[in-house]
Amino acid sequence: MHKPSYVTAADAVKNIRSGERVFLHSAAATPQLLVDALTARGNELRGIELVSIHTEGSAPYLDPKYDGVFHLNTFFVGANTRAAVASGIASYVPVFLSEIPGLFRSGKMPLDVALVQVSPPDKHGFCSLGVSVDITNAAIEKAKHVIAQVNPNMPRVHGNGIIHVSAMDALVRCEDPIFEVKPQPTSPIENRIGAFIAELVEDGATLQTGIGAIPDAALRSLRGHRDLGMHTEMFSDGVIELVESGALTGRKKFKQWGKLVAGFCVGSRALYDFVDDNPMIEMRDISYVNDTSIIRTNPRVTAINSALEVDITGQVCADSLGSSQYSGVGGQVDFIRGAALSQGGKPIIALNSLTSHGQSKIVTHLKPGASVTTSRAHVHYVVTEYGVAYLYGKNLRQRASALIAIAHPDHREQLEREAFAIFHRH
Repeated sequence: MHKPSYVTAADAVKNIRSGERVFLHSAAATPQLLVDALTARGNELRGIELVSIHTEGSAPYLDPKYDGVFHLNTFFVGANTRAAVASGIASYVPVFLSEIPGLFRSGKMPLDVALVQVSPPDKHGFCSLGVSVDITNAAIEKAKHVIAQVNPNMPRVHGNGIIHVSAMDALVRCEDPIFEVKPQPTSPIENRIGAFIAELVEDGATLQTGIGAIPDAALRSLRGHRDLGMHTEMFSDGVIELVESGALTGRKKFKQWGKLVAGFCVGSRALYDFVDDNPMIEMRDISYVNDTSIIRTNPRVTAINSALEVDITGQVCADSLGSSQYSGVGGQVDFIRGAALSQGGKPIIALNSLTSHGQSKIVTHLKPGASVTTSRAHVHYVVTEYGVAYLYGKNLRQRASALIAIAHPDHREQLEREAFAIFHRH
């Protein structure tokens, strides 16, 4: 059986050639040593295409001096890539997160090299992809050349992100900390939104949440619930308290009974210690986690997702600010639809009523150039700090009325005037 050698990061990337497509491991698992080593070869390479979803850490390959050397095609825009996408140094690829593994496996987007980060091999030679299985399983399966950064700080996580060392071509030792995103305090407004969401969640429901203040506030409000489950694209620190309080048990789930199923996690070191060798946690390929036919089989799936703005018919923009790409399509549509199809499911869009500049996030029309992430036909519940708007089965005027009622009071009169003009044209 092939046993790769441990080499330096510089030696590991020296066989990457101009014109190749290189995959970067996702989120907190971003292999920074390998990224830096590849970037250091910028003066001898041309036309390298990098592909990834959101990554943590620095993205030195996006320095304008590497124009023509590296070009990032990203499936999700994060803080470290936003300016580069806006300037054209990098590009955004709109696609459902659940479908990205299929791009690799079908050969529609062949991969030459995968740069990944794994836990040290166990006595049988198996490593774990740790905190990010997501689209990376497929990348490792299909890449011609796999280079792994081996880090004892990467937790060993149960699920199907278990890779034998023989699947890799080069190993690089690393003891750097895994990237952390520490939880931030929630505001009174976010706590109110969380409380409204908690009222919608029934005991025994299967949750999908993301990262951020509103999901954290919602999870904190659920400590009194019982037998909640979780089947989610990703999770953060908020789940620890929910498990320790006894609220999150997974005992009512139909798929992976008693397990918390996810594609990746991002959070503090406490979260990474929590998932390490924890039989309750199951990290799986995102083509499975985000498959609506899988999601819908669990009971009362309650999907809690955010938005940048929602128009008065219920159209949701969650990934762009006008024509500026802010994040990505991700898995919102997968879970909103999966929840709607689940027995007793509740698809929820939650957002503050105002932007940081005091503008209403409930709008008559989305900003020019804004993308519709989730269509109005998908949306059932919209929640702000002013309450819950239930849109399912409502006509356009009824939807507008319900949404204006949960907009910030300072903007309701203007929204009502604009809505009247739209719905009373002659």
